[in-house]
Amino acid sequence: MGCRRRDPLSCRMLRGEERATEAENVPPVIPTPHHYLLSVYRHKIFFVAVVQTEVPPLFVIEFLHRVVDTFQDYFGVCSEPVIKDNVVVVYEVLEEMLDNGFPLATESNILKELIKPPTILRTVVNTITGSTNVGDQLPTGQLSVVPWRRTGVKYTNNEAYFDVIEEIDAIIDKSGSTITAEIQGVIDACVKLTGMPDLTLSFMNPRLLDDVSFHPCVRFKRWESERILSFIPPDGNFRLLSYHVSAQNLVAIPVYVKHSISFRDSSSLGRFEITVGPKQTMGKTIEGVTVTSQMPKGVLNMSLTPSQGTHTFDPVTKMLSWDVGKINPQKLPSLKGTMSLQAGASKPDENPTINLQFKIQQLAISGLKVNRLDMYGEKYKPFKGIKYMTKAGKFQVRT
Repeated sequence: MGCRRRDPLSCRMLRGEERATEAENVPPVIPTPHHYLLSVYRHKIFFVAVVQTEVPPLFVIEFLHRVVDTFQDYFGVCSEPVIKDNVVVVYEVLEEMLDNGFPLATESNILKELIKPPTILRTVVNTITGSTNVGDQLPTGQLSVVPWRRTGVKYTNNEAYFDVIEEIDAIIDKSGSTITAEIQGVIDACVKLTGMPDLTLSFMNPRLLDDVSFHPCVRFKRWESERILSFIPPDGNFRLLSYHVSAQNLVAIPVYVKHSISFRDSSSLGRFEITVGPKQTMGKTIEGVTVTSQMPKGVLNMSLTPSQGTHTFDPVTKMLSWDVGKINPQKLPSLKGTMSLQAGASKPDENPTINLQFKIQQLAISGLKVNRLDMYGEKYKPFKGIKYMTKAGKFQVRT
């Protein structure tokens, strides 16, 4: 796709995308003669901010992530068709989130008081009457000392649920040794509590957490002195904190791949065999396993047999995909067979890389565990729950 009939900023962004082998690898900051383009890539969409002067790039990138999270909360899903269908609400929300180039209201429950979320009935009424989703009154939270929480919140069932979600990024060499491994973790909350509750959340092993980033509601001094999260929560869904666990803490690798991939110069056939198994999962089941691999250009086709699941090979893109499902430790899943190679072509310079996706319920691979959750300031007893999940981020095995 060329840049003809496009504006210069779009062309610059497009060229950045074309240079990258994957959309995720487009540089987050692209300088131009008069602007900086800062972008995040989520839900297969680029969200781009155009900046005229130098600013801390992480400040803008964090704001873009807040925009995406807000759209997801408003519309249930963040996708290109949904954004197009709700362009008026998107514009109204952005007008409130950004005031004269500066972030203003970024809390979802405050924004919902300013701009009512779209519903089918409200859309029909607005179309007939010509009205908008903009609220009549200033949100109560904007005028309080706790600007992230609206006042007068009431619930019949008082609930507080927390999800500890960890993504493991790893590169494993062909002998099975770990080259790099790190964990990106978040704690997402869904808090529906009456009144103005004051919560404390403590951990069994808080020293595991590096590079912690908090929601503004967290009292940082309490964390620094006691390693306890103390906060008055926003109403509804929010991200309480995100954290990083580096390879220095000996990140556990939950899966392994046995592989035997061979090409021969003199033969038009190659051998392919991989087996996936669990490793350091504390007895938890690995599920949702998918294996993908970009095969060399010389591979014309593949004749493979999976012991479980289904597989596909695209002869045009040379992409092999294997949907494994759950791993049964008693009968490990395997995929084996032959590859048809281009006649007369020399064998590839290097073997393909295997990419894995998986998830493990009720396990935080870092070993992080919540000790207890306490509530002060209100007399009722809420329902409380903690869930853990580990999933693969960029998990690669070299062959």
